[in-house]
Amino acid sequence: MPAQPNCCSLYLVVGAKHVEMRAWGGHIREAQGEERSLMSHELDGKTIVFLAAASGVEQIELVTPWEAVTAAGGTPVLVSDVPGEMQAFHHDTEPGDTFPIDKTVQEIPVERCAALVLPGGTTNPDKLRLSPEAVEFVAAVVGAGKPVAAICHGPWMLVEADVLAGKTLTSWPSLRTDIRNAGGTWIDEPVHVCIEHGWPLVTSRRPDDLPAFVTAMVTAFT
Repeated sequence: MPAQPNCCSLYLVVGAKHVEMRAWGGHIREAQGEERSLMSHELDGKTIVFLAAASGVEQIELVTPWEAVTAAGGTPVLVSDVPGEMQAFHHDTEPGDTFPIDKTVQEIPVERCAALVLPGGTTNPDKLRLSPEAVEFVAAVVGAGKPVAAICHGPWMLVEADVLAGKTLTSWPSLRTDIRNAGGTWIDEPVHVCIEHGWPLVTSRRPDDLPAFVTAMVTAFT
């Protein structure tokens, strides 16, 4: 498992109140100091592949879904087109943490992948879509009918894999023309779930949508 920063902040909505939570593995601690477990079992026994380039991934779009998968009992695996470490970024330009890559796309069979997460970061999918092996992996996951969750610029990999015909999705707004050209229907929503054509697709636009994104993602992966 990639080494994680000590914590990340999650924002949950309780009634009309936004509460900041700090997550460590399967537990959360309220900012005021109270700790309670969020471990559940929806994803027990499932390997969830997080696919990104070795540099350029938006850190919060990697770490927050990763924590949600772990909290739901799943096993996240960090995959890239090359071995080594993954350099994450904040807002595309500020270097963040580095994470050890667990497997390359050549090393992990599609059969082992229960679901796929495609985080964003502008340069991340732009680099990754130049890897034929990474594109083929995405297409194979979709071809096997497995669920996919993609946020922000992540859907660029779905464009490159030519799997969006007849699908409805959202993304960072600059991808809308590419999505339409690939046969998809682009909409502007915080999160959208599309089950057309035999595979579930969960998409969101930006980091602000992460609370809705991770909730829909875990549900789709269950």
